[in-house]
Amino acid sequence: MTNLDPRSMIALAGFMSALMAIVLACMRRYYPPHIRGIGAWAAAPVFWLASTALFSSRGLVPDWMGLVGANTLLVLGTMTYYMGTRAFLGHRHTWRIWSGVLLLCLGVFTWLSYGWPNYEARLTFFTLVMSCIYGAQLRFLLRFGGSNFPVRLVEVVLVLHLATLLMRLGSIFAGHTGANLMEPSIYQNLYIGAYALTVLMLSIGALLMATDRLRTELEHLATHDSLTPALNRRALLQRCEEEIERARRYGGGPSLMMLDLDHFKAVNDSCGHQHGDAVLVHFVGRTLAVLRTPDRMGRYGGEEFMVLLPGTDATAALNVARRIHATLAVGHALDCKVSIGLTQWTGPEDTLDAMLARADAALYRAKAQGRNQTVVG
Repeated sequence: MTNLDPRSMIALAGFMSALMAIVLACMRRYYPPHIRGIGAWAAAPVFWLASTALFSSRGLVPDWMGLVGANTLLVLGTMTYYMGTRAFLGHRHTWRIWSGVLLLCLGVFTWLSYGWPNYEARLTFFTLVMSCIYGAQLRFLLRFGGSNFPVRLVEVVLVLHLATLLMRLGSIFAGHTGANLMEPSIYQNLYIGAYALTVLMLSIGALLMATDRLRTELEHLATHDSLTPALNRRALLQRCEEEIERARRYGGGPSLMMLDLDHFKAVNDSCGHQHGDAVLVHFVGRTLAVLRTPDRMGRYGGEEFMVLLPGTDATAALNVARRIHATLAVGHALDCKVSIGLTQWTGPEDTLDAMLARADAALYRAKAQGRNQTVVG
């Protein structure tokens, strides 16, 4: 392993950086702009690529480029990746703090290259700074990243590279620093190889996180109403079929409620469709607030909605209907009146079509009896 050429390994890391920068830049161009952080993730490999190019050119370029510039760009790329992660998870940038750290690094690298040239001190300082950045990102992901696979992958990569950096510090304190970065040794090759792998895996982790976010949003769009937080008709009917099938196996069937906003056409005609949309959003938000976690609400069509109440008989469902009427009568400017038709599952022979027909018939009776009430069918 000591016969490996450090320049070749650094060039390999640069190639990986260039490849992942292109991939992430394409993602930034074609992914929705509200998925933030991809631009910073795409910029980070560019900085890493520039750094590896300068590292590989030592002896061919001035020391302020091959030493000071290369180390500073590597730190900048790692900071930029961290800022991209913060933006992706909806947190503000902390560039004001990290810019100060970057300026400090620039000053220290310059001093340890020209004022007091000392490879061991420069290597120690660089390793400590990188450990702090990786540690800050790992702490951030553990607090806010969640538990999905892409985040866990990045966390594992950060832990492994932190372990490598600690091993490097141990080798420095044990007197195995070497004369310079290009000196072939097991410690140098281990660190450079770990760096090349980390660059690749962090970029892959960013790609997977962005792809997972896009997949989640597409699934949400496919199952939810485009205006309100309610499910769309297809998704809600699928949930109803699943719940009825569960009830046939285990008992405890659901209740269904059909809800229709009273005189909604008059609202649109007198106040405009934008106001009507606001009424619908308010109605759904208030209704969801009084439902249980397993309950499901969907938009059946226009101003007509449906609520699935798993494991609920008609008596308990009536209490839910009363809460809906009450929450829409608190005096809010967007409050509306609603008629509700309610039915419960009657046994293994009952079907979704039959339940929908009963709930719809009950809804029409509620309308005929004066609206703003609940009728059981």
